[in-house]
Amino acid sequence: MDRIMPTAVFLAAIGSGVMGGFFYGFSNVVMAALGRLTPQGGTAAMQSINVTVLNPIFFILFFGTALLAVILAMAALLNLSQPGAYMLLAGSLLYLGGIILVTMIFNVPMNEALAVVDPASPAGAEHWTGYLDRWTAWNHVRTITGIIASACFVLALRMAP
Repeated sequence: MDRIMPTAVFLAAIGSGVMGGFFYGFSNVVMAALGRLTPQGGTAAMQSINVTVLNPIFFILFFGTALLAVILAMAALLNLSQPGAYMLLAGSLLYLGGIILVTMIFNVPMNEALAVVDPASPAGAEHWTGYLDRWTAWNHVRTITGIIASACFVLALRMAP
């Protein structure tokens, strides 16, 4: 068990950091680039991205890190007196709340609504404008919480005996 915990925390730190970086790239490059396209082009491109992102590599990293966060949160709660336990709990809660819950409550429903929009229609153009701003704002939350979660996991590792 002594070897498993540091490895799990290390993998959670990497997973959180990669997901935070992934979302950072979207917020600062992809969404900005899509915003420069016509509403029809932006909508069609994002519809394609939303299909492409649903792949095994993304799922393993996204949900694998979530599984680690659940396990590490339970371990932290059972050992709150141990050095780094609160950082471990913070990293876990940040990942689960700021990435998993935000994705499921905000970004996924917006993606599902965008999927049925006709990019060439006037309603599609109107939908795109609101989507771009709202989706990006929630993506900023995922970016920040992923990076901070990663830092918390690293700090938990440094504090562990």
